[in-house]
Amino acid sequence: MSLLSLSQVSFAIQEHQILKDISFDVEEGEIIGLIGPNGSGKTTLFNVISGFLKKSTGSIFYKGGEISKFSPSQRARLGMGRVFQNFGIFKEMTLEENVLVALEALPKAERQELGDLNKIVSATLEMADLADFAKKKAGSLSGGQMRLLEIARTLESGKELFLLDEPTAGVSPKMTHQVAGIISKLKEQKKTVLIIEHDLPFIAKICDRVIVLDVGEVVLEGKPGEVQKSKKLQEIYFGADPTT
Repeated sequence: MSLLSLSQVSFAIQEHQILKDISFDVEEGEIIGLIGPNGSGKTTLFNVISGFLKKSTGSIFYKGGEISKFSPSQRARLGMGRVFQNFGIFKEMTLEENVLVALEALPKAERQELGDLNKIVSATLEMADLADFAKKKAGSLSGGQMRLLEIARTLESGKELFLLDEPTAGVSPKMTHQVAGIISKLKEQKKTVLIIEHDLPFIAKICDRVIVLDVGEVVLEGKPGEVQKSKKLQEIYFGADPTT
């Protein structure tokens, strides 16, 4: 049974069709890259999966159950973690406080199972190479460091499926390497990750499979190497004639 399954999912605003008949399965432990040109519907699809937008038609199954009518908070409690394109951290709080807030938002039973939250906070910041900044306000971090903090605190919140929207946007090459490292740790823990990215080498390095969207439809799917070599991908991004 797939962890996440989309069947004929569409989304429209009045007469404007943004997503059309999206269908794919995501297996537990997979890292999948979602790519496509600007305006292809990638972030809209994330919003539909996570419940911030309601699909127009189709079905969304998570752990075998239909979740289309669930709110974002209900989906989060089921194990979905979302990292937005715009930073969702609290810039006036310290790094320690940011991680602690994420942990304290968990149901009481889950918090109790975690044990000493302060130890988890320290371990989280250490994992993200941010331990030296623990007492500093998050707003003092670089863009790349903020991204690391956001991903790391989501990692420790007990989620099983992670939706990462452009995790390397505005991030230096060094920080990009660290972001890849955190995603690799998710994979080691058998977590499942969907990543929206424009950095194709980054996607090729860390993803098991790539799904390509164009004008709201899935037009290509396969292993990173296969997709990169596809004439269809060249046509989508660069307007190349697929017959040449």
